[in-house]
Amino acid sequence: MATTNGKKPPTLVVLQLTGGNDTLNTLVPYADPLYYDNRKTVRIAEEDVLKIDDRFGFHPSMAELKSFWDQGKMAVIAGIGYPNPNYSHFRSMDIWYTAEPNTISTDGWLGKTVRELDPKADNVLTAVNFGRGLPRALSLAGVPVASVAQLDTYGLLTSLSSVDQRNSALEVFSSMYDDGFHDDMNVKPLKKVNVDDPMGEVFRYMGQTGLDAQKGADILSTALGKYSSTVEYPKSQIAANLKGIAQVKLADLGTRVFYTSHGSFDTHATELPTHALLWKEISEAVSAFFADLREHNAADDVIMFMWSEFGRRVKDNGAGTDHGAGSVAFVLGDPVKGGMYGEYPSLKESDLTIGNLKHNNDFRSTYSSIPEGWLKLEAETLVNGKFDQFSFV
Repeated sequence: MATTNGKKPPTLVVLQLTGGNDTLNTLVPYADPLYYDNRKTVRIAEEDVLKIDDRFGFHPSMAELKSFWDQGKMAVIAGIGYPNPNYSHFRSMDIWYTAEPNTISTDGWLGKTVRELDPKADNVLTAVNFGRGLPRALSLAGVPVASVAQLDTYGLLTSLSSVDQRNSALEVFSSMYDDGFHDDMNVKPLKKVNVDDPMGEVFRYMGQTGLDAQKGADILSTALGKYSSTVEYPKSQIAANLKGIAQVKLADLGTRVFYTSHGSFDTHATELPTHALLWKEISEAVSAFFADLREHNAADDVIMFMWSEFGRRVKDNGAGTDHGAGSVAFVLGDPVKGGMYGEYPSLKESDLTIGNLKHNNDFRSTYSSIPEGWLKLEAETLVNGKFDQFSFV
């Protein structure tokens, strides 16, 4: 798909590192003795760090991701976070999902982004999530999102062996909650929702959701037949999800925002082996994903944003690390202007907040940079305010 000026519309892939990724063992401040003073057990030896300069380096399991840095295609957002950090997974994730640190909101920042990209919801596949459930970041009334657990079995009522049975059941489901009209405005001979019924809007929403899901499943089912690649993905869930994203992207179905997640990074115990495995799986999967796109000349219009709801405490607990604050995020892809953005937080005890890294740049600065710099959208209403932006795209 191309825009009117002949350029392909930019695509955003969001990868959530669920559970609170340990910043210090991801972007390791190996030259700072305070790192080793605080991390008596849960630490990366200097000789194992994948050094990117004379102060910092990546976890040794991130070799494939380091190649993006080496090629100038990775932006590292150091010190990312928000004021008055919350140490609850659920509340902190909600803050990142809605871009609302101070109030409770249900409108996802990416849901609002999708609405701007497709105001009339003409394409039910403008946003696709690979994983179970609907990420709150994509949640917004009137914005359809296809949520796919596994592409080759995706669809409604797929357990029904008969195609006729499935189609009949889908028609009944749609009719139960529909507003009484086909698209051609002819009244159907089945239940019509009473517009005066306070539950009418709920029924109408359920019906539309079902119709969108049915339509999305039918379209997505074509992606597998269009896909061919020599790239072999590793055997992990995140690799399967990213392969699915590549298949949908390469099918040219008009999807602009993809979402997936991996974890849990909630490493209170056994952090060293768990963290190493998680980053190995992500690094290998992301490398295969971009190799797949490049093989098909489809990498020049895709960037990936990786984030986690918070970091971990500066001191380890002997086996792992507990919930922290200041974190690190990544933006990578062929169009990205690589480099370090933001400042790595100080490890001095006097500079910590309750034993945690302080953030020095608001996550909404990164959020603002993505729609404005990449998707060419006004960011203020999407992220609930004006924030300084980075120039990584």
